[in-house]
Order: sequence, then structure tokens, then C-alpha cells
Amino acid sequence: MSQASLEELHLRVEEHLALIYPDEDGPALARELVAAIGAEGHCAIPRPHAEAWDESDLVVITYGDSIRKAGEIPLHTLKTFFDRHLAGVATGVHILPFFPYSSDDGFAVIDYAQVNPSLGGWGDIEAIAGDYKLMADLVINHCSSRSRWFEQFKAGEAPGRDYFLCADPDGDYHQVVRPRTSELLKPVQTSQGERHVWCTFSHDQVDLNFANPRVLLEMVKIIQLYLSKGVTIFRLDAVAFLWKEAGTSCLNLPQTHEIVRLLRTLVAFFDPRILLITETNIPNRENLAYFGNGNEAHAIYNFSLPPLLLHTLLSGDCNALKLWQMSMPPAQLGTTYLNFIASHDGIGLRPVEGLLDEQAIADIATTMEGFGGRISWRSLAGGGLRPYEINIALFDAMKGTLKGEDGHQEARFLCAHAIMLALEGLPAIYLHSLLATENDHAKLANTGNNRSINRHNWDADRLEAELADPDSHHSRVFGRLCDLVRVRQNQPAFHPSATQFVLHLGEALFGLWRQSRHRDQSIFAVSNVTDAPQTLRLASLNLIGTEHWWDLLSGGGFEDLHGEITLAPYQTVWLTNKGRH
Repeated sequence: MSQASLEELHLRVEEHLALIYPDEDGPALARELVAAIGAEGHCAIPRPHAEAWDESDLVVITYGDSIRKAGEIPLHTLKTFFDRHLAGVATGVHILPFFPYSSDDGFAVIDYAQVNPSLGGWGDIEAIAGDYKLMADLVINHCSSRSRWFEQFKAGEAPGRDYFLCADPDGDYHQVVRPRTSELLKPVQTSQGERHVWCTFSHDQVDLNFANPRVLLEMVKIIQLYLSKGVTIFRLDAVAFLWKEAGTSCLNLPQTHEIVRLLRTLVAFFDPRILLITETNIPNRENLAYFGNGNEAHAIYNFSLPPLLLHTLLSGDCNALKLWQMSMPPAQLGTTYLNFIASHDGIGLRPVEGLLDEQAIADIATTMEGFGGRISWRSLAGGGLRPYEINIALFDAMKGTLKGEDGHQEARFLCAHAIMLALEGLPAIYLHSLLATENDHAKLANTGNNRSINRHNWDADRLEAELADPDSHHSRVFGRLCDLVRVRQNQPAFHPSATQFVLHLGEALFGLWRQSRHRDQSIFAVSNVTDAPQTLRLASLNLIGTEHWWDLLSGGGFEDLHGEITLAPYQTVWLTNKGRH
């Protein structure tokens, strides 16, 4: 730590605060924030454009109790599974909210400072963080209506009495963008009489009032606590909704972006290896804005990828996926995309507004319902409803095409992941995708929550038996996906920031050219996205004739670079001039 670096941090924080809270005592608040993050103990000016990722990285997304064993602490069971089956495959693990909560499977946090005792304790979290890059949720927009802060709000006691946003129930909120159909304002009886609190998501998830700088200070203290427990990646949940202002959409407001920049500054000076990832399930252009000028999120969720890839494999037409990828800017130095095609939530449809027409979206929804899925809806600003997300296990989403179910489910499912793993960015795979888990209709019926269909809880012994059985689709898919990841990890051309160009091979073949930063390795990643064999003309790839080319996935080489390859339905090839299988 140097005094110069600490002074630089204070100055930068004050600059952010002047834009967020122009009427506050900026220097005093900056001192509190710097102390809260713990930067006074060790602080260094971060190296510009530093990257804490490479081609070896894979994040696995899971709940703390996705795998359960009778008589065992779930977080201990989870670590045992990772150590036994994913060591050398997963470098990071995203444990979804592991705090005491009241609803939404963890995203209505009662106490940010405790681990849910039904999962384990901080020691279990630290044990996982000791062997994997640990990603945790900062549920920043709202907290539970059963939290201590909200109890204080109702009682008129400090500090919680000033932590929540109240609004006039007769006000005009038609411009407010929301992802749910419940009423925006919730009437609450308090010591001061009836108040109406803002609830973007549900009436059990009460929005925090970031116009009060003490709320921001509380969140920075929570970040420091998680840092002390080994968290190195922070997922800023629902951050796009953070700042509210009358007469606006209350989405992506300038103050929201400035708060993300402020948090980026604080963690960068504390430890440059710490990453912020914004979870902004919104249209593509708005999502891209969270990169800022390389000074906001280190990574953004590539939310358009899941529905576009699903559309591609259902229709056998990659044109929409190809046009989107061609329009996507390369991530700036020091930033990257977080690529995923399934998560604990559904497959969001807002990110393809403007990328797919209404009929294509409707066709996807209808097909997914036919495969056992559900549709969740959102309210429109001017009234009416629109599909918000598809709730379905990804393995079941790949049962067939728009024509109906067929016999290509496993091949189609693996093709989706091969495409995702080849894209520019950092890959993340949901545990239930790795395990090819099907729709959990029993859990859906029990909870009444559409998202439960993709939040199965495995019995550890049954899961081990499935993975040991070569005839089980769980075993086959798990093995193939792990093999894909291992191959990827050895290829510098698959570095998250390596050069990428989209290939023009027609609607049936989706192709990318990736080139390593040292330009010594090229990979042509080509996938047949249809249910029929397709021909790839090698001459269309312009392969350099003086080099030897082979397929990383099959090991087969190619002598005639003007010949053809026949790709089976949903087959992928990774053609390279240098690399290890």
C-alpha cells in the first residue's frame, strides 16, 4: 500500500459520489466507503485492462443444496461432488444465494451476513473458496420483507426506517419497466401509519432506497464481508432496477451506472483479481451498456445467447444467431462476456426483442410448452402481458425441433454447449445442464413457482449411481460435456478475449473463426444446427495449405483442403492447425 494509491482511490470515489449524491458531503462519504471496503489496509492502483481469466476457466452455477445426502451438510456434499467429478474441469463455482431467505429460492434475503444454517456455515463457504474461484450474489436491489431492516422500517427505528422507497399510491407509474405482474406498490402498516413501499419483483422483495447513501454504505460493508470469506466474483443481481426517479422507466438510470462504476473502483483498488458481473436481463443494447468504457462490469451476462441458440436449434436456421454475433462488439480489454445457455432462472425472452420477430418468439414458447415447459409473463407499461421467460430444463428443451420430438436430443444438447464453449467470452454451465437433469414437475407442483421446474435437488447416492451407469443419459452427457471443456482448456484460440469472426456458411452451419493472441493457433468451430446431414466445403474456410489441420473433437486430420466433410445432425468440428486434443 502507498499513500499515493490511497489518495488516488479517495479522489476517484469522490468523483463518483459527486454524480450520484451531489448534495452530500462527498469527501466524508468517500472516507466511509474506503474504510468499509477495507482498502486502507492494502491499496494499490490497479493495472489498466487487467484480465483475471483465460481459456482454462469454467464457472459452474449451482444452488448450495442441488445435491443432498442424508445426514450431511449440503455445502459439504456439494464440495465433495466437485472435488470428485469436476476437479480440473470447473475453475469457478457460482453458489446461488446461500443466505437465510423468505422466498424466491434465496433472492429475498433476510440476513446478508449469515449462511443459511440448512446449507452449512461460513467455514463451508471458505472451504469451497479455497479450491475454486467463488462467485456469490450481491442481492443489491431488494431484501426480504422479513429482514431486520424492514422490521425497523415498520417500527420507525434506525437505521432501517430510511432504507426503503415509499411512493404515492395515486402516482403515475405507467413508464416503470418491470419483470413481474404483481402490483408495484405494497401497502404496509408502520408506526407512522400506512405506507406504500416499492416492490419491483414481489411483495416479499422490498426495494432498497439507494437515494439514501447509507444504503450504499451497507452494501459496501457486505461486499467486504464476502471478500473476507473468499468470494472473488460478485454477481450484481437485478442491478438495472437500482435507482428510481419519478417520470422515468426506473431502469438503467445514470445513477445506477455510476454506482456500478463506484463499486468497480472500490474492488479494483482493494484487489484487482475481484470481478463484478452485472445480471441485467434486458434488451441486448441496454445490456451492453454495463461495460461502460471498460470501467463498469468486468463481465456481463450474454442474455441474448440462450433464446437465440434455442431458436437456432429448434428451427435449423442460424441466421438470427449469426447476425447477432456479427453485431456484437468485441469486449473491451479488461472486460468479457459471460456466456451461458441455462441457469436457475428461465430462458429470458426480453433480450431477443428486436432480434427475433413476434412469431419466432411465439413459436419457441409454444414448442417449449409441448416439451413440458412453462411460460412466465410480465406486465407492459401501457397495459397487457408479454412472455418474459421460458421455464424448462435445458435438456428437455432439446427434445426436438419446431416439428416436434425426435431422436436427436442428446446430440442437439451437446451441440448447443459446443457452440457456447467456442464463443468469445467466459463460459458458465448450470449444474443441471452438466447432469442432463430433466424437468422437475413434482417440485413445480409443490411450490407453484414456474422456475422450480429447473431447480431439482439430486439425492447424492442416486446421482452417483447414474453417473456410474454407462447406459444412463446423465452419465453420457456429463462425460461428453466434461470432455468438451477439457479440450477447450488447452486451446489458446479459445481464450475469452481471443479474436473472433463469424463465418458465412449458410443457414444450416454455424461457424466461428477464433485466433490466439499470439496468432499461432486458429480454430474453425463449425456446427450443423439441423436434424439432417450437412456438407462443409473445406475450401470455404480458406485453410492455409502449408499447415496440417485436424479436428480437436474427433482427432481426424484432413489432407485435401479442397475436399468436403459431411457433418451428422448436430455434429460440431473444431478444426485447428495447432493444439492438443
